[in-house]
Amino acid sequence: MNTVTAYMALALAGSLCGCVVGPDFASPAAPEGAGYGPLAGQTTSAPIQQGEAQRFVQDMDMPGQWWAAFRSQPLNDLIEKALKANPTITAAQATLRVAHENVLAQQGASYPTVTAGLSDARNLTPTRALSPVSASGSPYYSLFTAQLSIAYTPDVFGLNRRTVESLAAQAENQKFQLEATYLSLTSNVVAAAVQEALLHDLIGAQQDTIKADTEIRDIIRRQYSTGEMAQADLLGQEAVLAQAQQVLIPLQSQLIQQQHLLAALAGGFPNDPVAQNFDLASLHLPQDLPVSVSSRLVEQRPDIRAAAASMQAASAQIGVAIANRLPQVSLTASLGTSPNSIANAFTPYNQFFNLAAGLVQPIFDGGTLRHRQRAVEAEFGVSVAQYRSTLITAFQNVADVLVALQSDADGLQAAVTSERAAARSVEIARGQLRLGAGSYLSVLAAEQLHQTSRSALVQAQARRLSDTAALFASLGGGWWNRNDVAPAAPEIASAN
Repeated sequence: MNTVTAYMALALAGSLCGCVVGPDFASPAAPEGAGYGPLAGQTTSAPIQQGEAQRFVQDMDMPGQWWAAFRSQPLNDLIEKALKANPTITAAQATLRVAHENVLAQQGASYPTVTAGLSDARNLTPTRALSPVSASGSPYYSLFTAQLSIAYTPDVFGLNRRTVESLAAQAENQKFQLEATYLSLTSNVVAAAVQEALLHDLIGAQQDTIKADTEIRDIIRRQYSTGEMAQADLLGQEAVLAQAQQVLIPLQSQLIQQQHLLAALAGGFPNDPVAQNFDLASLHLPQDLPVSVSSRLVEQRPDIRAAAASMQAASAQIGVAIANRLPQVSLTASLGTSPNSIANAFTPYNQFFNLAAGLVQPIFDGGTLRHRQRAVEAEFGVSVAQYRSTLITAFQNVADVLVALQSDADGLQAAVTSERAAARSVEIARGQLRLGAGSYLSVLAAEQLHQTSRSALVQAQARRLSDTAALFASLGGGWWNRNDVAPAAPEIASAN
């Protein structure tokens, strides 16, 4: 057994001192000169809710619960429920656990494998061919065999270490896929809540339009009864009223469908509607907005971090392919006893051991291993290009949202001016019609303009909220500051 121990110690020392073939991965640096284009210090403002000026704060840190910036407790409650009950989160957490366990399983290949065996056999000696085996002369005898086996494959060229590195990088990728799932879910909930608020306000505006059209219809009906209005005017207004009522129906249908979406995001079914109802008045516009510098964006975006982990996994596979083309060493040892009775188990003449070493070097395989190496090298090139594409898309997302936020503020300012002018025009036209001095057509034109401008105003308010949420999401969502969920798996030590 001392010989076996010596050989195993030598093998362990050899594997620890062995080289690791293949490229050593280095995380890509932030792209030089990357940015978002010209950016004003703040947006314009408008005298209405969601019309506050928003300030762009360079390199401002982001809270983990970024949606709290909208100061809506119902929204906070809904997202908390979604994070607990949405099955996409559960699936992503389970996928990360799978990746983590695969790393731990592969790390086990760095240690010797020890197995124990025990067998009991009843045998008959062919007496015509051989003398009886047993000392008693009986052709029947029992044989008990107990054996301890040790097998070890020294990681001389780093085959296992590169495999562990690749699996650890895949687990890192899954970790950031999980973060991306959290970010996608929370941003989808906020977007759905804003859309529900928009629909509530659009329905309210349309109901006001129907009420106003009904009042005008009643005025025209009275004037028609006294001969001041033609029947064509009355029929025309009744048609306008019916059209306004017709517009309301699909808005109400969209609202119900939006509530179904919110229920699904919260992990429920359509017949389990969420308790929260949103309108634009319940959501407050965040006034200080973060703008991360390029180096911080690379660290913060889960999709960029996941793409970098994919690069490392592909890089490690190059080392695996190279190591597979080099000699593979194996060591095995066994120690046991094989007596014909339990009482003789520890007598020297019944004990045995063997020690074996093997060396395997591929000589000819038709180019299989060479082409597999070239294939993984090409896959690494693919991952590099995908990382670059992810990087470009990330910066484009942020730049687009920043432009949209500035445009949204300008658009809301113009929408407020338009709506107020149209509302005043309606008041004047209705007053003239009541006095019998105005034209029905002028009232109708003013009403249609006001309806259009009010709808545009509500949509402009909702856009500011939606694009603000999109900015938080495009900058990574503050996952590095999040403490609302427990990690799905413990951190995996670096395989390098």
